[in-house]
Amino acid sequence: MADIRGCGCNQPIKEAVCIDTKRIYDSCADKDCISGIQVCFTDCEQAKINCANSIRCRGCEVTNCFIDVEEVPFNRGFYSVDITFFIKVKLDTYTCSITPSVPAEGLVIFTKKAILYGSDGRVKTFSSEFSPDEFDEQLVPTTTNPIAKVQCVDPICLDAKLCRPCDCCEPPFRGISNIPGCVCRQFSGSFTNSQSDKAVRVTLGLFSIVQLERDVQIMIPSYDFCIPSKECTCDKDDPCDSFKKIRFPLDEFFPPDPGELNDDGPEIIGSCGCGG
Repeated sequence: MADIRGCGCNQPIKEAVCIDTKRIYDSCADKDCISGIQVCFTDCEQAKINCANSIRCRGCEVTNCFIDVEEVPFNRGFYSVDITFFIKVKLDTYTCSITPSVPAEGLVIFTKKAILYGSDGRVKTFSSEFSPDEFDEQLVPTTTNPIAKVQCVDPICLDAKLCRPCDCCEPPFRGISNIPGCVCRQFSGSFTNSQSDKAVRVTLGLFSIVQLERDVQIMIPSYDFCIPSKECTCDKDDPCDSFKKIRFPLDEFFPPDPGELNDDGPEIIGSCGCGG
């Protein structure tokens, strides 16, 4: 392919163009320690917990997150972001020390709130876009509330213990019968409020970022159209040929000296490296 131009800012600015994009007006990062919260189990999974004498947490996963944005009264431009995390907890249950573990899965529902600035808007936005399954009906107009987005990583399981239901520090989600169907379908059995012989309480560490954004029009410099700079290839290299292209990892066999780790000189023994 001849005369291929790549994307980059080393070209002169051609013009200023107006784009429609989303601007983040406010955001916050949070580190939540969800301490001693009881895990909800379906009837199938609860039977495994009732037979267990010990448990071990294998991991956690955020399976869904519901977000609601409401304007804060008497504080124009600020919005309350109510977030509900649905966290799947994966456990290994043991009836005794010499038997293999039996896997079990439960649900933790954690809610939190954040107050963020989302600016003010009094317009409704209509679009010519349509849903192809709705007989060419246009999409519903967007409201003046900003859009909230939540980013998170899978929680860290800090502790997991068997206990009696009455001894758990935090009760399970009381609206257990109102758990959304999209969440229930990820578990075998059905969630019930029936009494159980044993319960599980966990302590989780959750990192998240919450942000409020709006559609805005912004003027930006335009360099040129972004044209791919490489050709598409479907060559399938031999695995050994691909391995030969990997540089030998000398640093793994011969660890670098302290002076090579710090460009300013050898690291001072006893220093924490934080300027303290």
